[in-house]
Amino acid sequence: MISTSEFKNGINILVDGEPYQILWFQNHKPGKGGAIMRVKLKHLKKGSIIERTFKSGERFETLNVTRQKKQFLYKEGKNYSFMDINTYDQITVPQEILGATINFLKENLEVNLIYLENELIGVEPPVVIVMTIAETEPGIKGDSVSNMTKIAKLETGGNIRVPLFIKEGDKIKVDTRTGEYVERAQIISLKPSQNE
Repeated sequence: MISTSEFKNGINILVDGEPYQILWFQNHKPGKGGAIMRVKLKHLKKGSIIERTFKSGERFETLNVTRQKKQFLYKEGKNYSFMDINTYDQITVPQEILGATINFLKENLEVNLIYLENELIGVEPPVVIVMTIAETEPGIKGDSVSNMTKIAKLETGGNIRVPLFIKEGDKIKVDTRTGEYVERAQIISLKPSQNE
């Protein structure tokens, strides 16, 4: 059991019988009454993010969550195959467990399989990944300042909102926690220099 004073980002706790990970927290002292803790929580099974407030000193049961590094291999029907990087053992995971993560699974991507008390509950991709835009309306030059967005289809089939200047074939960075566009990915050219 831990108290709100022991909160740290990344700690896994049970809230109303459901498993959550603490993403962010802030101690708040209103003008009247006792201090409260504002907390942003990610549901470990569903991936949804909620915000809650707790009374200072409230106690929570901590959860034993382990992660195993795997590499995504391929999709077959509604099943996804992963390989252990050290032992080369393969595991098949049904789509229901993956949730929105399927939008970010590219072949050979290294991910963490998440186990709660030895039960597989999800897959955690890297926080930011580079993805290619497969389909979108044509890009509009000179619209890099605008905050207007459009829908684009990622190489994995998932949809994302992107700025108007993004076009098909562009590589972008995506925040896998929120499913949001971060920025255009920098492509480093490996052409030999003219002086060689």
